Amino acid sequence: MLRTGDTNRKGRQSLLSRSFEICLGNRDLSDNEEKEKDTNMIEMMQQEPTPMPSLPKKDKQPKECFLLPAKEKDKEAPKTKKRRKKKISDLLAKSEPKPGVPEDLQKLVMDQLSIKRSVIELEELKLPDSCFLPANDLSHSLSSYLKQICPKWAKLRRNHKEKKSLVMLIICSSALRALELIRSMAAFKGDCKVLKLFAKHIKIQEQVKLLEKGVVHLGVGTPGRIKALIQQDVLNLNSLKYLVFDWNWRDQKLRRLMDIPEIRKEVLELLEMRLISLCRAESLKLGLF
Repeated sequence: MLRTGDTNRKGRQSLLSRSFEICLGNRDLSDNEEKEKDTNMIEMMQQEPTPMPSLPKKDKQPKECFLLPAKEKDKEAPKTKKRRKKKISDLLAKSEPKPGVPEDLQKLVMDQLSIKRSVIELEELKLPDSCFLPANDLSHSLSSYLKQICPKWAKLRRNHKEKKSLVMLIICSSALRALELIRSMAAFKGDCKVLKLFAKHIKIQEQVKLLEKGVVHLGVGTPGRIKALIQQDVLNLNSLKYLVFDWNWRDQKLRRLMDIPEIRKEVLELLEMRLISLCRAESLKLGLF
């Protein structure tokens, strides 16, 4: 048999344990609620903020528009045209080509050399009238012109025995033109030795060998290669009697020999080297073909 005191004690203990369990349960519930609140708050912070409602804009008063009257084009105003640079072909179309005359070469030499020369130096570089042969009036072929200016060519050819020198020199603007001139002088040259004096496809060493090896009577070429041979003391001018310029012929661009800047520069340098002094000494004659 249990005593009443023990029974009461056990009853109180059971009540205390139950109340303690209830308190713990309530505490667990409160912790869960706080966690849920924190989670909800974090989610709300991560979400984009809701845009604030925009304030109503003030109604702008409409502005009055005025259309300007369109400017009428002045039909009577003349249109300015750009001036086109005249070409040689345009000038030739309006007038017939004129043959070159000695005054053309004399004026060219003076105009070009007067830039860097004094008056005294220019007097020494002036080409005298007596050194010029009759110019081609555009009625001659090369053979007929050479026969006119050099009627004693056969005798000069036979008497010429000096190597590294020429009796006649013809200056033209290109290698192709030189070949054309050589073909066209067949009736004049006879059995004389003709040398091609240009740089295209011919090395200068080959021309040096030909000048040193045998006697050459006539040379046809460009001023640049002729000048180079003279500078190397391979071509001697002591035996030179005739210097002919291919003056009137025009290339595809309708340019004459002295119309090409680089050719004109080389011709003037070639004349200055010794040719002008030979002309002034009356041992060299000039012709314009």
